[in-house]
Amino acid sequence: MRDALVAAAFQLFPERGYEQTTVDDIVTLAGVGRRSFFRYFPSKEDVVFPDHERCLADMTAFLAAGTDEDEPVRRVCDAARLVLRMYAENPTFSVQRYRLTKKVPGLRAYELSVVWRYERALAEYLRGRFDGRPDGALRADVIAAAVVAAHNNALRSWLRSAGQGDADSAVDHALGHVQAVFGTPPAGASAEDQEDVVVVISRRGAPMWRVVREIEATLGRD
Repeated sequence: MRDALVAAAFQLFPERGYEQTTVDDIVTLAGVGRRSFFRYFPSKEDVVFPDHERCLADMTAFLAAGTDEDEPVRRVCDAARLVLRMYAENPTFSVQRYRLTKKVPGLRAYELSVVWRYERALAEYLRGRFDGRPDGALRADVIAAAVVAAHNNALRSWLRSAGQGDADSAVDHALGHVQAVFGTPPAGASAEDQEDVVVVISRRGAPMWRVVREIEATLGRD
């Protein structure tokens, strides 16, 4: 039933336009009643993103299942890969949704709220791991933002290419930058294997975007 409603919605959106398509139109095409729709989706926006609640729950459970032995930056990078896996399960649908979202401002705003929830889940995990360290909360928020930015940069490039190419490799490459900057080298790594450490000093209360910009500038990256 849930899949039938999503299929009906995405058949109608290209034909009629998102704004012009009503819940009644969707349930009529799917052959069900309005009550069935709202049993699965609180709103029309939710039918566009039917899998994010499940993915967020999977991510939260994955992070909660970690141990103190897990390198925290690597753990949040692996958690972000669960989002990629969700998109890669159905590339055709993911590309169609991406194109629809680009056209509808309300859906872009909804998507940003979803991305923010992913980022908060990563940050909460990292705050717990960095608890008691100097600037632990700040470090957690910066790393969470960097993981989401790197993941989404690679994911959107893949979606813009209509799902062509190796999404896993692109995301691995992007998250590798985060791991290199913020992660802890594996035990026993030689000095040659380790990246130089750069310390950036920022005033208390600086907005997060400014902190990230200072890091990028220090590293000489665009």
